[in-house]
Amino acid sequence: MANRLLADGVGRPIPTDMNAIQVEKLTKRYGDVLAVDNIDFIAPAGATVGLLGGNGAGKTTTIAMLLGLIVPTSGRISVLGHDMAKDRFAALARMNFSSPYVALPHMLTVMENLRVYGHLYNVPHMDERIGVLARELDLGAILHRPAGQLSAGQKTRVALAKALINKPEVLLLDEPTASLDPDTGDMVRTWLEQYRAESGCTILLASHNMAEVERLCSNVIMLKRGRVVDRGSPDELLARYGRHDLEDVFLDIARDRRQAIVA
Repeated sequence: MANRLLADGVGRPIPTDMNAIQVEKLTKRYGDVLAVDNIDFIAPAGATVGLLGGNGAGKTTTIAMLLGLIVPTSGRISVLGHDMAKDRFAALARMNFSSPYVALPHMLTVMENLRVYGHLYNVPHMDERIGVLARELDLGAILHRPAGQLSAGQKTRVALAKALINKPEVLLLDEPTASLDPDTGDMVRTWLEQYRAESGCTILLASHNMAEVERLCSNVIMLKRGRVVDRGSPDELLARYGRHDLEDVFLDIARDRRQAIVA
């Protein structure tokens, strides 16, 4: 990827000795359904942390609570030193989120969508910022195309551009390379690695691509039925389960081939 990635500046770095995200006894209940069950985890400043689990494990609900979209039943969330129950707007201005499963307004062009989100975040020098993102994520040919006419891979790249418009200090990613071909997926992963290294951004990554998790994440949180069942660095998890790749670890946990561990 080009070295000009962050030529137009980055967000304010936060102290590297603090936790950018801190979750304590977080619980979400819908009637009799316990979607998230008393979980604790941290994401150190400047780290990329994987949030893994099968469908229904609680990943999406957890991310929605981190964004303030869902109110927890109990527990506490702190992002960038702000209690999300009391002062979430101070943190939200410094965060962003990407998911290819959340559609942008279909009638607006890619450029118009990016401008809308840029205005929401009061992005300075917006044309310059959009230009950088368009170059780095190969959006130039589709900037003036309605979002509803994009392919799945194009929508994924636009969703990522939207998430980076404000140079976030905390980035929440849900399947950021879904629907991308291997070459473009590798470009996006390289882009994310460089963005994190140069900006000090903290990334929470939910992904089913275990090779992606091994490449990007320094720490992994494994969820099952709303609970944290294991955690550690990819190397620690591989050693603990006696496996050569995280996909086999994921399958061991999903299929109860090892007793759950709460670290």
